[in-house]
Amino acid sequence: MKIIHTIPEWYDIEKTLGRGAGGQSVGFVPTMGALHKGHRSLVERSAAENSVTVASIFINPVQFNSSGDLAAYPKTFDRDVELLASAGAAYVFAPEYAELYPDGYRYRLSETVQSRTLCGASRPGHFDGVLTVVMKLLQIFRPERAYFGEKDYQQYELVSGMAQAFFLRTDIIPCPIIREDSGLACSSRNTRLSPEGLRRAPLFYRALASGRSPGEIRHELEKDGFRVDYVTETDGRLYGAVYLEDVRLIDNVKYR
Repeated sequence: MKIIHTIPEWYDIEKTLGRGAGGQSVGFVPTMGALHKGHRSLVERSAAENSVTVASIFINPVQFNSSGDLAAYPKTFDRDVELLASAGAAYVFAPEYAELYPDGYRYRLSETVQSRTLCGASRPGHFDGVLTVVMKLLQIFRPERAYFGEKDYQQYELVSGMAQAFFLRTDIIPCPIIREDSGLACSSRNTRLSPEGLRRAPLFYRALASGRSPGEIRHELEKDGFRVDYVTETDGRLYGAVYLEDVRLIDNVKYR
């Protein structure tokens, strides 16, 4: 596996791949590092379905709503590289901010409806940052397929909609949520929880999966010590976002 840091490095590599009809297909997995077995599942699927898999590691500052949250995001680059190599990635793209934002984020993408709901309602500008960086990465690598986990289901739907709206020739592939044995959805933010927090966090998923109404679930979670941002049903899916020990957790399940 090769680590690259600049866009021209990829363009030189791409020339050797024989892209196009009958050439090698490229699968892409964007990440912000702090990888876990959920990310591994995305890379393994890409490696199984494409000739070449590229993964990115870039903590995208423009999608964070506070400098404190950005500073607290876990950074485990060496371990991440080992996981990506063992999962089948051929290349890792690890750029600096200026490589992806030479304009200083003057130009950005916005979606005006769905991005204002759920996580977007309490994190203004978050999805502008997500869509902008994903569009840049898809333009750079031009993958046949890009893989996104369903834990961030709102993000997946927005990226999929963006790809359709701008006629991108990349299939946006949703991949199932990977959970711990306790039911807790795998997340990079789980590493910020204390041992007691990790013991309590699975109550979030159990409440969402209980089949009760959103109001009843909210009440139960608040009783269990969670600070609830939202519990909302939309299009047959129940979405939730909570805080535990000041760590934001999100999850979703199919609903009734």
